[in-house]
Amino acid sequence: MTKKRNGLAVLLLSLALLAAGCGQSAAPSSGSDGGQTTAPGTSNSPMTKEEGVFTFATSGEYHPFSYFKDGQLTGFDVEIGLEIAKRLGLEANPVTSPFSGIVTGVKEGRYDAAVASHTITKERLQQVDFSDSYYLSGGHLFTRPDSDIQSLEDLKGKEVAVALGTVYEQFAREHTDKIMTYDSDVTALRALEQGKHDAVITDIIVGDIAMQEQGFNIKASGIAFSQDEQGIAVRKGNEELLNKINEALKQMHEDGTYQQLSEKYFNRDISK
Repeated sequence: MTKKRNGLAVLLLSLALLAAGCGQSAAPSSGSDGGQTTAPGTSNSPMTKEEGVFTFATSGEYHPFSYFKDGQLTGFDVEIGLEIAKRLGLEANPVTSPFSGIVTGVKEGRYDAAVASHTITKERLQQVDFSDSYYLSGGHLFTRPDSDIQSLEDLKGKEVAVALGTVYEQFAREHTDKIMTYDSDVTALRALEQGKHDAVITDIIVGDIAMQEQGFNIKASGIAFSQDEQGIAVRKGNEELLNKINEALKQMHEDGTYQQLSEKYFNRDISK
């Protein structure tokens, strides 16, 4: 009787252990290198705030870099961001924000990156990291045709308009205490034509295109007073995303994609 009970106990214990083993989760499948396999086009990395999605911010008010056409967000910066997402195997999620708050949004993690024509400066580098420069430009003065303003030194006592949060706001404040700020450069240039201030400081590319496409009766005065490198901003310490963005930009130059986009919007390569 005792032997039969012992044998039954052993049998029941064996069955219990077998059932427990069958109830365990299957181990992750592995590739030939022993690493866990991942479906194409997805990301298990914390480099983006939402898995598999690249959320990048732009202003939507900086023609031709980011603007709305027939209700759709488009422009050079937007297409650069879309192409980066594609090459990273991520879904693109472009969002708009007032320019003055974009860097803070990246710093606080609301956006994965800013593809918004930010000039790389020491001040901004204290808040975010920047990719390699993806285009070059320069600051310029724009005035009405009858103006004799030719340089920053001529701005003393003059009323100058700039887009809020741009590096050109700092240039203006160094030369006059009469500053007007606008949400976009195009709005500032339109107000200049209407006689609301004496000059606008903005990017030479933006000003030239505004004159061509908007027909503003204004002029570029003097010569460019700066050469600026524009970069894509990411949260500080997010080296994985930063490196992948730099690699995507490099590939775009090598395979001609960058050249095509630059020619589309500017009729030249603005990285040179």
